[in-house]
Amino acid sequence: MTSGDRAGPIPRQANLADLPAVERVIADAYATYLDRMETPPAPMLADHGPAIARGEVWVLGEPVIGVIVLVTESDGMLVDNVAVSPAAQGAGNGRRLMEFAELRASSRGLGQLRLYTNEVMTENLAIYARLGYRETARRMEHGYRRVYLEKPLA
Repeated sequence: MTSGDRAGPIPRQANLADLPAVERVIADAYATYLDRMETPPAPMLADHGPAIARGEVWVLGEPVIGVIVLVTESDGMLVDNVAVSPAAQGAGNGRRLMEFAELRASSRGLGQLRLYTNEVMTENLAIYARLGYRETARRMEHGYRRVYLEKPLA
């Protein structure tokens, strides 16, 4: 684990040995939404092994308390998933992961970050708005009511 300054730990690229921790953090973070949705949240059903193998998954903490999945696209970066263990929420860990995504995208010369979340995850929508994301679309996709957001980068 790499330590950051007084702001806290910095993310490191996940490896396949991190897969159980990645899945645990995601399951714990999304469990709160199970009673709001007919189908478990998509990240709970995903196989994160291939994304780890592609170098798209980053973890925070030792033991792992946060996960972010970043997919480079032609004109931006997709935050495919961000999750923080419930016990580690409210301490700036989610913000730290999102700031990492911005730095990573900017360092690659990408002009924007994109993400989507389920419309029932209203807490997340409020967080993303505070972080400067704006809604671009809402649509039903794969059985989920998704809200699409983006943030231009300087």
